[in-house]
Amino acid sequence: MAEKNDAPAGAVKWVEVDGEYAGQRLDNFLINLLKGAPKALVYRIIRKGEVRVNKGRIQASYRIQAGDIVRVPPVRLAEPKTLPVPGRGLTEKIESAVLYEDDRILIINKPSGLAVHGGSGVSLGLIEALRQIRPQAKFLELVHRLDRDTSGCVMVAKRRSALKILHEDLRQGRINKIYHALVVGRWPKHKLQEDAPLKKNELQSGERVVRADPEGKASLTKFKVLRNLGDLTLVEARPVTGRTHQIRVHTQVAGHPIVGDPKYGDDQINRAMKAQGIDRLFLHAAQLQLTLPGSGERLVISAPLEPKLVQAIDRLAAQHEQHYQQQQ
Repeated sequence: MAEKNDAPAGAVKWVEVDGEYAGQRLDNFLINLLKGAPKALVYRIIRKGEVRVNKGRIQASYRIQAGDIVRVPPVRLAEPKTLPVPGRGLTEKIESAVLYEDDRILIINKPSGLAVHGGSGVSLGLIEALRQIRPQAKFLELVHRLDRDTSGCVMVAKRRSALKILHEDLRQGRINKIYHALVVGRWPKHKLQEDAPLKKNELQSGERVVRADPEGKASLTKFKVLRNLGDLTLVEARPVTGRTHQIRVHTQVAGHPIVGDPKYGDDQINRAMKAQGIDRLFLHAAQLQLTLPGSGERLVISAPLEPKLVQAIDRLAAQHEQHYQQQQ
């Protein structure tokens, strides 16, 4: 978008729509333009005719076109909160975690413990930090999310057109996400999927939990055994649907919760695993398979697991082998 006039604060603005925003609904365009404005305010100024497109009144559902001139009335917005500046350590960690980048998309190997966005007591997430690290970037938006304690591949769109394509690919199942998880017990090789419906619940404390519930949303995760470690199993998980905490709850339902999961796991085993160097949720978005927006090239990106977890797996494997030899 580009402003047609250098309007002072509190004056009407005329905004020309560029190609990146073509096809977007007018209400969503304004919500993005008037950051911090309540949605009710946006719909009110459209309904009252204060917003015009090419000098005419328009509906909120109108899809704007490249070259449209949008009249935006003066709107009083709350002062934006000043975000903390990412420190040198976080900046270096994010920049060194870039797995792939072109002019449309960025893929990052997100560290465990870093939220993808601010909120719920988190002032600075991955996307806010990225916008400060790269102030020259006009557009940076998350394509999807990962839980704060889950590590691995996260896609960030650098153009609105790329975001739109990738969202549609996610809806149509054209993007494959592959996770690695260390679970409790010996996962049966014949257990290839879990399809328990999932339902979000909120406790009195405000904490969000997800439960298997016949009235929940249809959910499907496919599983494969990667490595048998005796009392633990390293499994591959492919979520076909994208429900909140899906893999974490489906492994719990299967009777094999993820090691280090404070919400759905086994507290006693989690404490024991800390002594083995596993002090976090052992869930890692290991690979993304997607078609690149623009070029149409098929891309497969893998994210390496952090060294301390690789070492923990090797140590557990050695202990399992030793125990097996002693039984012979």
